[in-house]
Amino acid sequence: MSRLLGPSLAVLLATSLLAGCSGSDDPDASGESGSPSASASASPYLPVPDGVTLTPQGTHLSVGDQAVVAYEPRQDEVGVLDLTVTKLERTTTKKTLSAWQLTDAQQKSTPYFVHVMVKNVGESDLGGRRVPLYVVNEDNLLLESTPFASSFEACPSTALPDKFGPGAEKDMCLVYLAPDHGSLEAVSFRPEETFDPIYWTGEIEKYVAPKPEKKKKKKNNNNDGG
Repeated sequence: MSRLLGPSLAVLLATSLLAGCSGSDDPDASGESGSPSASASASPYLPVPDGVTLTPQGTHLSVGDQAVVAYEPRQDEVGVLDLTVTKLERTTTKKTLSAWQLTDAQQKSTPYFVHVMVKNVGESDLGGRRVPLYVVNEDNLLLESTPFASSFEACPSTALPDKFGPGAEKDMCLVYLAPDHGSLEAVSFRPEETFDPIYWTGEIEKYVAPKPEKKKKKKNNNNDGG
């Protein structure tokens, strides 16, 4: 029986990745990997605990690089996360989502898996919230991660655990559905429109399902000569 996918196709946010940044449409054009753009500010854009240094706005990173970011999940609350995008994977709906009930639009999408290590380095409990990362498609639009109505072994794409207080960390995988067999150009942290985005780019690997573990044969320890 087909299982239901969570809310429809990933929401398209009609905001440009580079609004307020470099005038170029090329994510790599305004700075080298790991380097902040000229608009990056040296002062924190939100209050953070002592000893925490935020990655400047406009920083361009590669897969495997770490960023410390802050955002406001709700009014009068600041979340601070240490994020490391560790792997990007591309698959197909036929290969990995065949057991799910998809809309026509979802059938025509390209699924991407974004693996990210998340650590709470702030003072707020962020339990139950989704990791505030988007992907950027070929039209320079932001796509939200797609949740699932039940577990999805290949890439669970869940929210943070119900309790995710200071010091908590988790290795996560998020699913993004790029409409019309679209592409993933970058992974972006952009909590609000005026924020000069921090983003990661890198090689996108082909998803390969893990091979099932072979069951070991039990040894016959019957030594009674029978």
